[in-house]
Amino acid sequence: MIGRTPANAALLRVVLSAAGGEADKVAVTQFGTDQIEELARDPTLDAFMAVGPLDSKITSDAIAATTRARGEPKFLAIEASEAIALKHPRYESEEIPPSVFNANPAWPDDKVETVSVSHLIVARKALSETTVAAFFRQLFALSQAIARQGPGAAHITKPDTEKEAELPVHRGAAAVIDGTERTFLDRYGDYFWFALLLLSGMGSAGAWLRHYLNRDEREENTSHRNRILAMVSSVRTAESNQQLLAMQREVDVIIGEALDCYDAGAIDEEELAAFGLVLELFNHATVERRAALQAGNLEPARGAAVGHSLTPRR
Repeated sequence: MIGRTPANAALLRVVLSAAGGEADKVAVTQFGTDQIEELARDPTLDAFMAVGPLDSKITSDAIAATTRARGEPKFLAIEASEAIALKHPRYESEEIPPSVFNANPAWPDDKVETVSVSHLIVARKALSETTVAAFFRQLFALSQAIARQGPGAAHITKPDTEKEAELPVHRGAAAVIDGTERTFLDRYGDYFWFALLLLSGMGSAGAWLRHYLNRDEREENTSHRNRILAMVSSVRTAESNQQLLAMQREVDVIIGEALDCYDAGAIDEEELAAFGLVLELFNHATVERRAALQAGNLEPARGAAVGHSLTPRR
């Protein structure tokens, strides 16, 4: 047997068993590819087996060396090749065409039934579709250059994408073969949408949390607003400017606290607008009461404020 790989020895045992022979009773010696001349001259050998492409230089050299040492070679057919292919899906039934090794005389002189094997380029299932697709395209784009370095590369073919194949084709290679390769958006579009939904959900959750944490400030703001609203009635019955000034000072403090809450985000613009409506009502009541006091010959104090406005600080 040419080559020391265990795969060749396993194939020989399959062939012998399919032919009805007892593999344990057959003495097998494996030679390295650099020992072909030694193999050809060994008188204890009845036959040799070579596994490789039909244009393999190793196989051609072995046939030539055998011819020089022992005369014209005889090719042994594997008549059970179809049965082997049925029982062992990794093998296939093939025929060696006549004259493939020599034209004159023809070696072989007729087609020879045999068994073929395939070498597969495999990848982990988890390997990226993009990586496998890129490798697949480059492999066939550079096949001629690769064949100059290793003649066997000229026989590389596309894998069978049918579902009943022994080994499934990686989805990256299958996409290139079938023309169903996905774009960047096809592959990652779902992740983008999920990220947008997640960010939206996080924003809503953050808003709710902020709203929950600021509930005390909002309640206090509502209390202040109700306090100003209650003071409107007191303004309308105030007997002096001093009472009006005292209430205005209290409102000044409340306004400062309301603006602090707005700056901190505890209340929003709608709540601030509602606060402003109450404040405007207070201002109108104050102006009307001052006018009434002035009409009653009660002069307002110098420098007294006559109104308020609520404008968010920037």
